[in-house]
Amino acid sequence: MVVTQTLEDRIAALREETPGCAHVAHFNHAGSSLSPQPVLDAVIGHVTLEATIGGYEAAAAASDRLNAVYDSIARLLNAAPDEIALVENATRGWDMAVYAIPFVPGDRVLTTQSEYASNLVALLQIATRRGIEIEVVPSDANGQISLDALGTALDRPVKAVFIAHMPTNGGLVQPAEEIGAIVRQRQPDAWYVLDACQTAGQVPLDVERLQCDVLSATSRKYLRGPRGAGFVYVRRSRIETMEPPLLDLHAADLISATDYAIRPDARRFENWESYVAGRLGLGAAVDYALDLGLDMIWERVRRQADLLRSRLDAIDGVTVHDAGLVRGGIVTFSRAGIRAEEIKEALAGERVNVSLSNIYRTYLDPEQDALGRFVRASVHYVTTDEEIDRLAGIVGALQP
Repeated sequence: MVVTQTLEDRIAALREETPGCAHVAHFNHAGSSLSPQPVLDAVIGHVTLEATIGGYEAAAAASDRLNAVYDSIARLLNAAPDEIALVENATRGWDMAVYAIPFVPGDRVLTTQSEYASNLVALLQIATRRGIEIEVVPSDANGQISLDALGTALDRPVKAVFIAHMPTNGGLVQPAEEIGAIVRQRQPDAWYVLDACQTAGQVPLDVERLQCDVLSATSRKYLRGPRGAGFVYVRRSRIETMEPPLLDLHAADLISATDYAIRPDARRFENWESYVAGRLGLGAAVDYALDLGLDMIWERVRRQADLLRSRLDAIDGVTVHDAGLVRGGIVTFSRAGIRAEEIKEALAGERVNVSLSNIYRTYLDPEQDALGRFVRASVHYVTTDEEIDRLAGIVGALQP
């Protein structure tokens, strides 16, 4: 008889394979997750090899494993390896692709009220440099983008649509597939750019179903990889139309003293010098997630997040601020009479990690009306019911 082992059955072993679980109750996976041992082994092993035989030599020895990272990310996204670029972080990947979109003065671009601050800064700079017009599509009664308003906005020509799949300040998961379908129906040639910084490693991602042209993500969050690594996907049919804002001898070939040729694949968005150990760690993290299965991860994350919300809802004076019809692993809350900084400090004193959410992160969101107002507690599949009860117990015991 074949017995299928669920992710729930493996939690104890997965926590045992995560050294940090023995030291802290980590509710900051949306900031930087706790890496499992195979990721640590990949990073530390390569750094040790660099120190032993030299950096160039270590990279040459790891060339096959480095190339395999592209294959792993392609599997994660249902993409092709030549559509993947490895970069320092999600923001840099987003920037390299977005600044390469061939904007012209007067182009309209659409974004949401939950656009991430770094992305908004870049769009504002592009607006200054190239004369594009930024239009914010309002949210609906559930807090996600209004699909009706998006459809109306797409009745007129639009150059690009920018979506943060899961905003940094709450559990909302934007309906990315529905957005992609509307964009392709109304404006087939419009660029669809998806910031998947918080969803890669948490939510199953299929670029064919999403119909996006660009997708950026990081290693350190829900993929549980190291800091200093990330990736960007660019649809093959778009690559040749994009000239990266920066080039070097990796992104382009010098073919004469006065001419160069940009490489034809997504690696035109990379640069030569890189954190090799981090890239190997990213690859190990992606493989780890693929082995567990993104569908099972997503189911477990939603369960733990919903459990945390219910525990917090039961505490007098606590308000959970998460919006959306679909909500993921980020839980934001406040408690009347107690500053968010005080809650974070009290939790830290009991070795419980959380972070804060504020208006600076999503400046277009009218709900984020007070700097540092909310506590952000983000769960993952390794988060236990006992840890959730521990966090809720500490918050509940605080005196206003």
